[in-house]
Amino acid sequence: MSDASFETVAIGDLDGMTADERDALPYGVVGFDADTIVTIYNATEARMSGLDPSTVLGVPFFEAVGQCMNNFMVAQRFEDEAAIDDIIPYVLTLRMRPTKVRLRLLADPDGPHHYILIER
Repeated sequence: MSDASFETVAIGDLDGMTADERDALPYGVVGFDADTIVTIYNATEARMSGLDPSTVLGVPFFEAVGQCMNNFMVAQRFEDEAAIDDIIPYVLTLRMRPTKVRLRLLADPDGPHHYILIER
């Protein structure tokens, strides 16, 4: 595996990690399929968001989990762009006081998952 830092981890490395390896990462990892159904929700993101993975896995991310990202800056990019690797500053507002974060948006048309990495 290459470097697993927020800025440089490769989408293929995320796909190849075990759940325990993703849980050990110091940033949040949300993985979802082409229909935005959450299939990966690491322990770091569960701890930081306060959401139990059992309530997140299997539901549409932008409609039920990350509604504050259901906009042109995040959700629309996954619809419009087949391949994405971009870091953007963002403010999370759902279920919390506004929290400045960095998001890394990752998509590969040949991969099984799209990812949003969340660095707080």
